[in-house]
Amino acid sequence: MSTNTATAPAPAPEDEAPAPQRPGKRRRAWDEVPRWQIYFPLGAYLVFTLIPFYWILLFALREPGSTSLVPWPMTFEHFEKVWTERSFGTYFENSVYVGLATLVMTTLVALAGGYALARFNFKIKRAFMLALLCSQFVPGALLLVPLFQIFAELQMINSLGSVIIAETVFQLPLSMILISGFIRNVPYSLEEAAWVDGCNRLTAFRVIVLPMLRPGLIAVGSFAFVHSWNHFLFALMFLSNQDKQTIPVGLNSLMSADSVDLGALAAGGIIAAVPVVIVFAFIQKWLITGFSAGAVKG
Repeated sequence: MSTNTATAPAPAPEDEAPAPQRPGKRRRAWDEVPRWQIYFPLGAYLVFTLIPFYWILLFALREPGSTSLVPWPMTFEHFEKVWTERSFGTYFENSVYVGLATLVMTTLVALAGGYALARFNFKIKRAFMLALLCSQFVPGALLLVPLFQIFAELQMINSLGSVIIAETVFQLPLSMILISGFIRNVPYSLEEAAWVDGCNRLTAFRVIVLPMLRPGLIAVGSFAFVHSWNHFLFALMFLSNQDKQTIPVGLNSLMSADSVDLGALAAGGIIAAVPVVIVFAFIQKWLITGFSAGAVKG
């Protein structure tokens, strides 16, 4: 006698979760993009960016009165004119002095203030940070009159020191915020270990923390130098003698209400731009590392 055994139906297969995409597949999908879709917009942007620089070089290197679109025959007459007749040699020295002094003062004060913000807790810390951030929204032109009165009382008008102090004060808020972010990325346990070994706070900071802040210090210092190098307003208001003026004021003196010497103006612009380009060409590695490190929340 045979018995029929009922067979239970097989359970329905559950929905399978999608397999995670492998990096190789993503890379292959990127490789399938036509190269012209990448290079064409980059090339168009590069041409759009370089045309103004070529135009400046054209006016600076071609002969006076020439309308050629190629600077040939090439001449350096405009550079000699602005460097000797227009006192750009003096302007250049003053700008270098102001830029380096602003760099040193901003870096030192921001280093001390940034360490205090990163390592100490005090009651008005949040309010102080908010005040630093809000100060970035105040235009420098708004404070020209009170600053002028202060420097006049201190007998610092027509002195490079007034420009250096003003530039340093306006650079400090952002520099302190950036430096505090760099210091927060340094583990506090490293300083504590140095204290256990017998170092005081200052020695531990100099030996342990300071070497790790090199990219951040370069980023902050370069930012302060470039801003003071290019800033026009403070030098125009606080400096009246020609032998005290900086490159931005010197460039402005090349333009008058009646005419503009385009060749001399282009040569002066190149003289003003080349040192900054050279500096950034050497420190770009540290600059990118410093800003990316400061962007990470500690």
